[in-house]
Order: sequence, then C-alpha cells, then structure tokens
Amino acid sequence: MLQISNVSRILCGVILITVPTIEYGGAFLLGTFRKPQPYMENPLRQSLFRAGHAHAGVLVILSLICQVLVDSIILPAPLEWIARLGAPIAAILIPAGFFFSVIPPKVERPTSLIALTYVGAAMLAVGILILGIGLVHAGVA
Repeated sequence: MLQISNVSRILCGVILITVPTIEYGGAFLLGTFRKPQPYMENPLRQSLFRAGHAHAGVLVILSLICQVLVDSIILPAPLEWIARLGAPIAAILIPAGFFFSVIPPKVERPTSLIALTYVGAAMLAVGILILGIGLVHAGVA
C-alpha cells in the first residue's frame, strides 16, 4: 500500500481548503445568469471568467493527484518540489490571469495580466513533465 507523506497530507489539505473559493466563483457565475449585471454583460469577461473557473476546478483535482503520485517515486529534492508545486501554482496563476485581465469595466481585450496564464501554463508543463518522466523511469527501473 502506498504511504502518503506528511508533505502530501499538508499540501492536499491546503489545496482542499481552496475548494470553497472555486465554489464561490461558480455561485457568482450562476448568479449572473439569474440576475444579469451590467459589469458581466461583456462577452470577453464572461468567457474568461468561465475559463478561469473551469481551469481552477480541473487544476485543483490534478494538484491532488500529483501529490500522491510524487509519493510513489523517488526524485531529487528540487525536482520533487517542482513536481509537487507545478499544478497547484498553475491552479492559482492560470485562473488569476483569466480573471484579472478583464477587470477594467470597459475592457475590450485582455490586459497584460493575461501573461499570468502563460506563466501558470509553463509551471504546469514543467511540473507535469518532471512527474511523468519520473513515473516512467520508476516503472522501467
């Protein structure tokens, strides 16, 4: 049976604590359908808010899975932390880029804060690649 490390328990706990913020975002989006608000009539804002909410939910689930998978292999400490934190950091940065880039009331294009999504995507790619390569290596060894 796989042993779950204390680090994974703590990180999973912190990650799970973020779930109510994602729920709040979903409730906010549902509320805008029931009671339209002028601020949310912007199609770009609607699209990016939906994208941010969806990415947050999926990346939080992936973050939880990654913690358990990291415990199943041996990686050098720096790579272990990149594999552990890639998805959770992406779960923050990608939605933040979507949300913050359309905050100005009259926005017609995402602001430069959309760059957060690219930084988050890079963190996700690096963390997942390290974890994936580590898992393949452990399976072959």
